[in-house]
Amino acid sequence: MASDSQFPTGSSDLDDHPPRHCGDQGGQLASLWHTILLVAILVLASANGSRIRHPLAAHGKLTVYVWTICWEWILLGITWLGIRKRIGLRRLVGGRWNKLEDFFRDLGIAAGFWLVALLVLGTGAKVLHLDQAGKLESMRRSLGFLTPASGLELAVWLVVSVNAGFCEEVLFRGYLQRQFGALTGSMFAGVLLSAAVFGASHGYEGAARMFLIGIFGFLFGLLSWWRKSLRPGMIAHAWHDAVSGAMLRMLK
Repeated sequence: MASDSQFPTGSSDLDDHPPRHCGDQGGQLASLWHTILLVAILVLASANGSRIRHPLAAHGKLTVYVWTICWEWILLGITWLGIRKRIGLRRLVGGRWNKLEDFFRDLGIAAGFWLVALLVLGTGAKVLHLDQAGKLESMRRSLGFLTPASGLELAVWLVVSVNAGFCEEVLFRGYLQRQFGALTGSMFAGVLLSAAVFGASHGYEGAARMFLIGIFGFLFGLLSWWRKSLRPGMIAHAWHDAVSGAMLRMLK
């Protein structure tokens, strides 16, 4: 990823600690131990996901949604604690929209990316035979605890989707991708490693879909690397999750 001098910046104190180029030696965004701890939390939470969610699911989907939002902000808080002395969140995201046309440009990029990603994911699902009727039914049942069943649940699911678009892109493509790039000296390796962790953090979806989600994360990584910003990925991520929830509700 290019140096942060290429990112649009504001005048906020969030920008007081610009990092060095992520591929340069010593350009880490946080300590190695912080990265190891965060990855361990993600993997352990994924491995124990069913045990965490079942008691909550008994209290209804809204409880699951609220917990999901809180959990992602907890992870974002852990990320911020590690990076706060070296880079601000605004710089990590890639600045802000200065003009309306900047927003529409990123919106167009996000839409184009999403269509390409759907094609790639659809091809991957066919190769992994995830498009078969039995596999689709299994997926529908396994994700039943997340599927909106009412208008209120769908509205809150949209909030969950927007929250995931922001928090997960900051965590995986903003922090981990750049951190892995700095640690390995290769931003392509950073994209691959962050995608692997992204897939591994979705253990509740099963091994085959974890692999497919890893490919999805790889595409998001390439997008943020090319765009030098997380904003198009945030839009596409939120949109994808929102549409997925709505589609699953239609299939109920």
